[in-house]
Amino acid sequence: MDKAARIARRQRAAAAKAVVSGDRLKTVAVDSRTRSDGLITTRGRGSPGGLAVPLSGIPYARGMETRPPIEAVDRALAALDLLATAGPRGLVLAEVAKRLDLAKPTVHRTLAALRHRDFVAQDPATGAYTLGGAALALGESYLAQDNLAVLLHPALVALAADVDELVHLGVLSGRQILYLDKVEPERPVRVWSAVGRRSPAVTTALGRALLAHRVTGPDSLAGYAEGLAVDVGHVWDVVDAARRTGYAVETEENEPGIACVAMPVLRGATAIAAVSVTAPVERMSPGRVTALQERIRAILPPLLPPPLTLPAPTP
Repeated sequence: MDKAARIARRQRAAAAKAVVSGDRLKTVAVDSRTRSDGLITTRGRGSPGGLAVPLSGIPYARGMETRPPIEAVDRALAALDLLATAGPRGLVLAEVAKRLDLAKPTVHRTLAALRHRDFVAQDPATGAYTLGGAALALGESYLAQDNLAVLLHPALVALAADVDELVHLGVLSGRQILYLDKVEPERPVRVWSAVGRRSPAVTTALGRALLAHRVTGPDSLAGYAEGLAVDVGHVWDVVDAARRTGYAVETEENEPGIACVAMPVLRGATAIAAVSVTAPVERMSPGRVTALQERIRAILPPLLPPPLTLPAPTP
């Protein structure tokens, strides 16, 4: 280590000691002039004579908001967040600048960079900025099936530990349910299942929970039941009840001796997946089913990645 490096190292250490004492921040005034050796001069209370340190060597006090590492990137992300909440009408330049508390030329350069990559679009008639196709595609990729299982796995683990039963994550694939993930309980008597298998949507609680947000009546449900020995009227009653209560049930209609309760996972008003609790029928009395759906509502919401939610029951 050469002499200049050793001096700079001692100066940084001295600056840290001068700036922060315990959890309290001492006042530091930074001279705006930069020295020829690349250091700046600081003068602080209890620090007579001034001290030359690199600006990056001055630490922030514990608990204080830190400066973003790359401010240009931070501005771009803040603009995207703002436009995401603005909806399809978008916002004009002046409004974006006002809400971000930034100068209009700065915001204009940021939005121009985002437009170049199609993360932002601009209405040629009104000048309003909205999210672009690249931003929407990024969101779609985030919640794609192959990523959904990873995102929701911690929620499944927590739910299985709480209820001590088999928990599944499933999505609609045509007329069937595709099982994306499962978490098994520690019980000695468990239900067999396999990730990747498929079952008819109309005979499973997972499928019925999702169909409650897809079909509007028995006629639209009939296509899902084509070729199956099921009572469409009965399935519709269960699906219609799920529209009101927010959860669906199934008892020995998919597998003998097995019952299930499931709840859809929503992105906005769209059901993109469902989570279920499955157990032997002797452990699934009406009272237990009610208790299980309450546990799903209690456990899952804090563990769901934004913008995913659970449906609220309709009075």
